[in-house]
Amino acid sequence: MPTRSLRDRSAELRSRAERCIPGGVSSNVRLSAPRVFFARGQGAWLWDVDGNDYVDYVLGQGPALLGHAAEPVQAAVAEACRRGNVYGAQHGLEVEAAELLCRVAGWPEMVRFGCSGTESVQAALRLARALTGRTKFVRFEGHYHGWLDNVLITADDGPPRPASAGQLAAHLHDSYALPWNDPEPVADLLARRGEEVAAILTEPMMLNSGAVPPREGYLQRLRELCDQHGVLLIFDEVITGFRLALGGAVERFGVVPDLAVYAKALAGGWPVSALAGRAELMEGFGTGAVNHSGTFNASVMASAATVASLATLAADPPYERMTAFGERLMTTIRELGARHGLPLRVQGVPMAFHVSFGDPTPVWDHRAVVALDGERYAALARLLAEHGLWVASRGIWYVSTAHGDAELGATVARLDAALAVLSR
Repeated sequence: MPTRSLRDRSAELRSRAERCIPGGVSSNVRLSAPRVFFARGQGAWLWDVDGNDYVDYVLGQGPALLGHAAEPVQAAVAEACRRGNVYGAQHGLEVEAAELLCRVAGWPEMVRFGCSGTESVQAALRLARALTGRTKFVRFEGHYHGWLDNVLITADDGPPRPASAGQLAAHLHDSYALPWNDPEPVADLLARRGEEVAAILTEPMMLNSGAVPPREGYLQRLRELCDQHGVLLIFDEVITGFRLALGGAVERFGVVPDLAVYAKALAGGWPVSALAGRAELMEGFGTGAVNHSGTFNASVMASAATVASLATLAADPPYERMTAFGERLMTTIRELGARHGLPLRVQGVPMAFHVSFGDPTPVWDHRAVVALDGERYAALARLLAEHGLWVASRGIWYVSTAHGDAELGATVARLDAALAVLSR
């Protein structure tokens, strides 16, 4: 493993950042990460300002599915921007991006673009309330749908409650938060209160926390319950979209929602989100009855990045390659943990899996994820950064199309060295 340089430049930048940026970071998610400042990324690698390199499994929290600075995306955005950035009106690339998303995803008929998953989730909820005339929605423990007041809840094993100072508890009264992967509480709630419920909002695979797949038949049962009670089924595919398969979770699990939110991998690292659905539902925006606005929605950059990213994935679907790499990596992590006498457990799918300490038995809901030794893993994540592996402290590992044999070899050597230190 190469010698790691001191992080003098990162330390200087951290000192400067803490004087002008609260906490020294621009997203609270980064408060728990090592304070490394990066200079550039290419493919599956990052380089910090002190010249150290890292094999990257954070991938910007998921968006860099094609790796960092993917040439098709960068070139398309650069070329498009020569003609302008934001027109405040329609343009051809916007139409091309919408047509391509609907074709690649395979099920929606219309799409509205936004800038973040958080924003498009709110658009989905507003549309569901308008279409049904109902005010409540069902969501699930451990699922993340953005940082706004009506969706942000605690990530511990207690009852769902506001997760932030300044967050109004009353805003959570618009939702019922239930355990995930058990259809009976959903069926019971809808039997009692279904006339109040506009939508069920769910990650089709719980990837923000624990990489927990749906139990066999669970999503199908949610679909049946929604149809039975006149409730809209909304998939939050911000993470799963275009990562689990070209058609996202809809393709992988075979259940079609009424609406779905996409972001992250949608545009190869550019800040783009989308709300997609059937035409008769989405037309609520088109008539002007339901407001959805945004200066930067479907900007030139966003549209060019979306077209280039989706076209690249569709032209040469990388999912078999990503599966092969991810399976080898998951096996390697388990084997290295056993070699060093450490109870490392790995769960998920090859494109996105969760690493933690604890019993290797699969977990099926959020409270079981929280029961794992998260603090010990967060300490390991900090140690891995010292050894040139960039991973998220909450345990999720993302694989990109740029990961290959060289990255796997470097990962094995660096992980082995870090686990040797930990085991001592």
